[in-house]
Amino acid sequence: MSSKPSVLFVCVHNAGRSQMAAAYLRALGQGRIEVRSAGSAPADAVNPAAVKAMEEDGIDMSTELPKVLTTAAVRESDVVITMGCGDACPIFPGKRYEDWKLDDPAGQGVAAVRPIRDEIKARIQDLIADLLPAH
Repeated sequence: MSSKPSVLFVCVHNAGRSQMAAAYLRALGQGRIEVRSAGSAPADAVNPAAVKAMEEDGIDMSTELPKVLTTAAVRESDVVITMGCGDACPIFPGKRYEDWKLDDPAGQGVAAVRPIRDEIKARIQDLIADLLPAH
């Protein structure tokens, strides 16, 4: 069992919000947190506007692929953060669940994705502070 906290980000398509959140947590968590992301109905590709918006903040998501949500991924995670997938996420006792209400970047241009990206980054910074308290 890893001593690192693990976080799973879930949205329907795993193409925008959950990918951005996972990318920020990987970058800002500096390897101290296990990161997963998945979707209940994954898209074929990550949203290009989300990739571009993240690139502007120095994070490359261009090689990420949407992944299907599995029960195992939920079981192996300490914190499960959903972004509008509703009832599609299995619930296990003893897990921490949060639902982040975020606008869906699907079909939006990069200008519309930037504020979503910035809100995700702020939430990730808060999450890191919560999961990795200063010693």
